Amino acid sequence: MKDAFGIPQSLLVLGGTSEIALATARRLVARRTRTVWLAGRPSPALDAAAGQLRGLGAEVRTVAFDALETGSHEAVLGKVFAEGDIDLVLLAFGVLGDQAHDEREPLNAVRVVQTNYTGAVSAGLVSARALQAQGHGSLVVLSSVAGERARRANFIYGSSKAGLDAFAQGLGDALHGTGVHVMVVRPGFVRSRMTAGLEEAPLATTPEAVATAIEVGLRRRSETVWVPGALRVVMSALRHLPRAVFRRLPV
Repeated sequence: MKDAFGIPQSLLVLGGTSEIALATARRLVARRTRTVWLAGRPSPALDAAAGQLRGLGAEVRTVAFDALETGSHEAVLGKVFAEGDIDLVLLAFGVLGDQAHDEREPLNAVRVVQTNYTGAVSAGLVSARALQAQGHGSLVVLSSVAGERARRANFIYGSSKAGLDAFAQGLGDALHGTGVHVMVVRPGFVRSRMTAGLEEAPLATTPEAVATAIEVGLRRRSETVWVPGALRVVMSALRHLPRAVFRRLPV
């Protein structure tokens, strides 16, 4: 259960090597979180992440999880929840893809969409059902401002995040009143391994800043969090621009 300050005692990260997720885990462990599950593909990076959190005083376990292997999600995540209640599930996996390359290779585009949307729908529904069965908990879904309006530069990734965002909002509505809280997080450009080498967008942020916003959102039981907050206004304006005008923007 969450403590008196609203900090989860137990955390399950889906996408255990995500820089945003690990920044969030570090922040929560420093507050009061004691048990962390890192779910991801077995790798030295996953082991290193677990070791880092153990060094901060958390009890950490890893579990083999692949977003694309949707047929295994129920069994894999079911074993985690069978070990005890989970206060917070952080759905943090995703891939950016290479827009120009993926347009020429449709199977690569499909992989982006299957990871970011199909895999998230599967894992999100399995996690939501488990949280509802235990009667409490939060599901935090890492979306993106890219899902607010598809841009020529990354419409494959953006469309997958648009689907994820709509799914998470609907799931939150479906779970309202059950004791389960769903929060959608919409960061802008995040300086991370995933965006290394890309031209930085205005209002760029960091994994640590997103982690801070997630913690604040959990305390407030927010349903939607923008990082940075100014993006709410910016994206509202961009979303309502006439299409002919939007096409001329250098985005």
